[in-house]
Formats: sequence, C-alpha cells, structure tokens
Amino acid sequence: MRSDSRQRVRPFRIILPADPGGPQVSTPASPVAPAASKPSHPALEIGLLMLLSLIWGGSFTLIKVAIETIPPFTMVAARVTMAAALLTLIARAQGLSLPRQAAVWGALFVQGLLQSALPFTLISWGEKHITSGLAGVLNATPPLFVLLIAMMTPHGRQQIGARKITGVGLGLAGVIMTIGVGALQGAGTAAPLAQAAVLGASFCYALAPIWGQRFSGLPALVTAAGAMSCAAVLMLPAAVVIERPRTLAPTSEAIAAVVVLAVVCTAIAMVIYFRLIRTLGALGTTSGSYLRAGFAVALGVLFLGESFTWSTLAGMALIVLGVVAVTAPLPACAGARRPLW
Repeated sequence: MRSDSRQRVRPFRIILPADPGGPQVSTPASPVAPAASKPSHPALEIGLLMLLSLIWGGSFTLIKVAIETIPPFTMVAARVTMAAALLTLIARAQGLSLPRQAAVWGALFVQGLLQSALPFTLISWGEKHITSGLAGVLNATPPLFVLLIAMMTPHGRQQIGARKITGVGLGLAGVIMTIGVGALQGAGTAAPLAQAAVLGASFCYALAPIWGQRFSGLPALVTAAGAMSCAAVLMLPAAVVIERPRTLAPTSEAIAAVVVLAVVCTAIAMVIYFRLIRTLGALGTTSGSYLRAGFAVALGVLFLGESFTWSTLAGMALIVLGVVAVTAPLPACAGARRPLW
C-alpha cells in the first residue's frame, strides 16, 4: 500500500504574493515532496525551453486539424480534462498529494484560467478568422507584455537590463522575418475581434508565469495537475452548455489531434513549463514564444511542404540570439535569488 506523503515529508508553506512587486502572503500548503532544486547548468534549462517551444509550436497544426470538426470550447475542454486526469494519476503514483487549502486552490484556479482555459479558447476561435501567419506574430508577443509589466514595478525595473530589452526586440524581429512581413498586412483589416482574441491570449500567457511563480514551493507535477484540474472545471460546463458535444461527429483525425494536444502539448508541456518558471523566470519562459513561432514555421516546411527562404533562416537566427540574450544568466554571487522576470 502506498504510504501517505505526509508521513515522509514535513509540511512547508508556499508564498502567495498579492502581486509581483507587492506584499507577500504566506499560506499553508499541502505537505508534499519538496520541489527540485535549481540545476547548476543553464544549458539544460535552455534545452528544456527549446523542447517546450517545439511541443507548443506543433500545437498550432494540431489545432488546425481538430477545429474542422471539433468546436473551440469542446476541444479545449477535452484537452485540459484528459491532461488533468493524466497528471493527477502520475502525481498520485509518485506519492505526491494535491493541495487541500482553499487559498492554494484559489490561486491554482487563476493559474488554470490564465495559462490554459482562456488562451486556448481565444486562439482556437481566433485562428478561424485570421491567417496563421498573423496569428503567429500576434501570439509571439508575451515577452513584450512581460517587459511592460516588469517596467511598471520598481523591482521589475531593477531586474530588466539593456540586454533583456535588446533580446526581446531581436526575438520579435526574428519572428516577423521568419513568418514574413506580409503576415502583418492583415493587421487592422482582418477580423478585428479575432486579432484582439489572439492578443488577449498572449496577454494571458504573459500574466500566467508571473502568477505561477508563487507555486515555487510545490513540485511542478503537482502545480500542473492542480492548474489543469481547475481549467477542466471551467471548460467542461461551458462546452456542454454552448456546444453540446454529444451532437458532434468529429473525424478520427480530429480525435487523434486532441489526444496528442492533451497528452503531449498540455500534460507533458505543463510540467516543463512550471519548472522553467522557477529557473528562468517569467520573461525567460515567455521568450519561448519566439522559438514556438520559429518551430511552427519549420514544422510547416518539413511536414506540410511550405516554402523555405533565406529570410526564414535569418529570422530563426535572430530568434535564437534574442532568446539567449533574455535567458542566459548574468554573473552573480553564490546564493543569488532565482529570477523573477
């Protein structure tokens, strides 16, 4: 019989700050296994960031396949529900307990809304009305939003230096060059609400890692399971009421796409994501948006027969330079605090 994790690990407390630069409130957390310590090799974290970007870059193609016969609310509900069930089963198999305090679940509810439920739905709906190229550019803006949010707080202004600002600019320029300047021609003329929806998703992606840093005391697996469970609670009723999934007739390809979205692009990706929030900070983690756009183009070239140009290669080089500028650690004394931005 599996022993209760409370018998093996002493209780600890996670910090729930009211805002990134504001006062901190300490709330008792469920006694679970301690979170992994920060690795000593930054190259590992950048490698994980590239893997996460590759996984999420491929999600755009899967969404295109699924959205043909599965509407947005139903697709997102199925995606987060399967991911939540898988993550919870894995956590329990590893002897980890989910939080029990209402304050912790309230914070996880916000995390599930910002990271999954709202942006997944906005992007799925938006891509029905604007080109994928324009959506790719708009969805690469989370680092810009993080930068703006950081600059509005005293602590953020201290941690955002010229190198990170330059990295953000290089990354965005690389995305535009990779996808093509022509993708921006639809801005302001294509469906304005769809453009606003994708930008709204990007803003959610900027807020999510800032909010998610308050879970640094929880293992990434527990945080991912909790956040996805909350997202499922949000999306299931919405899908049932709005789209009546029982009346749908999805194709086998669409069903397969949703399963891959749930298992790989959500469950596995979220465990990596919450680890990176602790090690790379919010700005470093969201810089993966640039890589994600580059991988989306590369996958289109490899599997969909899309054209490849030298400007695409140059754009990808700028993306890599920008991500390295944002994520590479500055020389610091031993014991320096983990990055916030």
